[in-house]
Amino acid sequence: MAKKGKDIRLKVILECTEAPGTSRYSTMKNRRNSPDRLVLKKYNARLRRHTLHREIK
Repeated sequence: MAKKGKDIRLKVILECTEAPGTSRYSTMKNRRNSPDRLVLKKYNARLRRHTLHREIK
């Protein structure tokens, strides 16, 4: 579990950009290496294809 404070690794939630609310993934990111919002291509089961997922938290 991620601690609160000055941890380097954070738990983030990725949400689909094409159909918000249909697909969410959780992952960890390194705050020092990627200070910007994370954007990854992940599979959306409802759309049945890979779509862009952006960090929401």
